[in-house]
Amino acid sequence: MYPGAIAKTTPDKLAAVLYGTDQTLTFAQLEDKSAALARVLHDAGLRRGDVVALLTDNRLEAFEVVWATQRAGLYVTPVNSHLKADEVHYIVKDSGAKALIVSASLGPVTYEVAEMSDDLLLTLAFGGDVPGFSSYENAIEAADEPLEDMPCGGFMLYSSGTTGFPKGIKQPLPDRQLDEPGDWVAPMIQDWYGLDENDVYLSPAPIYHAAPLRYSVAMQALGATVVMTSRFDPQQVLRCIDEHRVTATQMVPTMFVRMLKLPAATRSSFDVSSLRAVIHAAAPCPTEVKRAMIEWVGPILYEYYGASETYGQTLITSQEWLQKPGSVGRSTIGILHICDEDGNELPPERVGTLYFERDTMPFIYHNDPEKTSAAQHPRHPLWTTVGDIGYADADGYLYLTDRKAFTIISGGVNIYPQEIEDTLTMHPAVFDVAVIGVPDPEMGEQVKAVVQLMPDVSPSAELASELIQHTRTHLAKFKAPRSVDFIDDLPRTPTGKLQKRLLKARYADKDSTNAPRPHG
Repeated sequence: MYPGAIAKTTPDKLAAVLYGTDQTLTFAQLEDKSAALARVLHDAGLRRGDVVALLTDNRLEAFEVVWATQRAGLYVTPVNSHLKADEVHYIVKDSGAKALIVSASLGPVTYEVAEMSDDLLLTLAFGGDVPGFSSYENAIEAADEPLEDMPCGGFMLYSSGTTGFPKGIKQPLPDRQLDEPGDWVAPMIQDWYGLDENDVYLSPAPIYHAAPLRYSVAMQALGATVVMTSRFDPQQVLRCIDEHRVTATQMVPTMFVRMLKLPAATRSSFDVSSLRAVIHAAAPCPTEVKRAMIEWVGPILYEYYGASETYGQTLITSQEWLQKPGSVGRSTIGILHICDEDGNELPPERVGTLYFERDTMPFIYHNDPEKTSAAQHPRHPLWTTVGDIGYADADGYLYLTDRKAFTIISGGVNIYPQEIEDTLTMHPAVFDVAVIGVPDPEMGEQVKAVVQLMPDVSPSAELASELIQHTRTHLAKFKAPRSVDFIDDLPRTPTGKLQKRLLKARYADKDSTNAPRPHG
């Protein structure tokens, strides 16, 4: 389904609520506003396959923009609202976006990006005035009649590339109308978790992330109400679950940790018995944390493994996980293959690269055919990988041992070492540098820079602070190292390749999981 179908039967039902405010969006309003915006985008010259970049914090307008693109045959590219102007501009330019829609509450970064982008057909700002942008609200108010045609749109999300620059992950656009059957995400959610139009779904994470966005939109497609928080606060989230009788939510393990750290009396003061599905992914969950969550809310945790590329997916229920702690489940989308470095398929318990076999190519990397080709198996082009490493047991349950090479996952957010390394290398005191993720009891991982200094430079606490500040000056704050270690020589092969696995091993917490230890 889509919001228009729900609007015909229950127009006043809430499609979205921004918790802690009086802002709500009914299905009738979502239908009307998304239809009006689709017309505005079309009149500005956007056509099927074009891209709309969306730079926003957690605002209800985000759903209007997404559904407008989905009914106009357009790609929507949500952009991390914590990025600096140069970083946002790179994504806007690389994606080939024809329109940029922003939240005025994000401040100077919005008009700084507009000043850099001179080839946009349309720039709109909601929630206030932004220099160089037209009023989103006025544009919708003045829109002509809705378009009769509703070709399905899609998502183009950005992930890291081999150069350290983000790469657009582009799936083929569906060849159907929005109101025709064929959507796969909403039926999947129904099948996996038993969710439907009677549910209330809580989204406490930034809406620019893939999972919060896709799941929220899918829940609206089912006719459910989505409650979104402006940010994650553990006590606020529990209060929200209690007040709105939330039945389903998706979180990352860091959120679990922060809720579990609340005093027992605080946690018990909120009624969370309405929950029947707590979904988690995006980062490894320590076994002790997951056990504590199951003991608290019951065996209603569902963990899935996947990627923004949607190349394949696994799922595990609480009952299964208690029998196989550390596993992320069995394949539910695609056929899982574990292969060695030469592409040979490995038997159970052997560690290798994860591939998922699909009937068609599930994605390409925008403007990067080499990276797309590298994601394909050398002999089976419809087997694709994102570089994650793991093994399957004899029953087909997957265990992860590494994720996307050395991508750092901190609080559920992917942080890519290459761009941080590139930034630190520019500092005159740095001869060589490696950025890695090290265990963090709350965030899962934190960013550490391991630095080899120039021969005439001495290590010091002051220099470590200077390097951290140097990174913050050039990149978003969340990418900056939390700590800096100095080393005489980084481990490199004779050909100059950094042996980052050896470096990470020095910091690894060998007791972080109860997963079986494979050989391989």
